[in-house]
Amino acid sequence: MHRRGNALMAGFSSSIRAVGFRLRRRHISRLYLRGEGLEIGALHRPLRVPASVNVRYVDRMDVADLRAHYPELGKAHLVDVDIIDDGETLSSQADASADFIIANHFIEHTEDPIGTIANHLRVLRPGGVLYLAVPDRRHTFDIDRAPTPVDHIVRDRRDGPAWSRPIHQEEWARLVEKVAPADVAERVRWLEDHDYSIHFHVWNPDEFRLLLEFARDHEHLPFTIEQVARNGHEFIAILRRN
Repeated sequence: MHRRGNALMAGFSSSIRAVGFRLRRRHISRLYLRGEGLEIGALHRPLRVPASVNVRYVDRMDVADLRAHYPELGKAHLVDVDIIDDGETLSSQADASADFIIANHFIEHTEDPIGTIANHLRVLRPGGVLYLAVPDRRHTFDIDRAPTPVDHIVRDRRDGPAWSRPIHQEEWARLVEKVAPADVAERVRWLEDHDYSIHFHVWNPDEFRLLLEFARDHEHLPFTIEQVARNGHEFIAILRRN
C-alpha cells in the first residue's frame, strides 16, 4: 500500500503540474493575443487561444508529410496546415499582415534565431505580439547540453548556419539520443540526409533574455520585451512589435 500510495501521489502531482502548465499558457494568451494571426509548427499541440481570436496554422509540410517525418507522433491528431511555408522566413506572408505570431517550441529548432525573430517582426503589424514558448534546457532532454552563447548565434546570422550544423547534430546524437560513440558519425549523416528537425540551440530564461536584448540593442530589431515567464519545463517570452 505504501508503494501504491506513493505512485498515486506522484501521478496526482504530475497531473496538477500539467494543468498548471496549460493554465499558464492560456492565461498569457488571453492577456496578449487579439485579432488574426499565425501559429507555426503547432502539430498536435496548438495553443489554446481566446474564442475571439482567428489563427491560421503554418508548417513546412502538409499533414501527411508531417506524419511521415514524425512517426513518433503516432496517431495523435495534427492540426490542419493552412499555409505551407518555412516558419523561419514566412516568405509567403506580407509585411505587417498579422496581429500575432505564436511559435511554441520552435525557436530552438531554427538555425538563425535572430533572423527568424526579424522575419516574424516583419510580418507583425505595429503593436503586434510574438508569443514564444521555449524549452528550458535545464528541465528537458537538453539537460546535458551547454547553453548556446550569443556570439555563436551572431556568427550563425553573419556566416550562415552551415558551419555549425554538424556540431549541433553531433551534440544531439551524443547528449540527447545517447548514441554509442562508434555510431555518432552515422547518426549525424542520417540527421543531415533527412533534414531532421533537432534543437539546434538551447537556453534557460536568463540566457534567452540576453539573446533578446542583444537582438534589440545591437541588431536594432524593433520590439520590446513584455515578459519572460517561467512555466514548468519551458518559459514564455512575449515580444511586442514597435
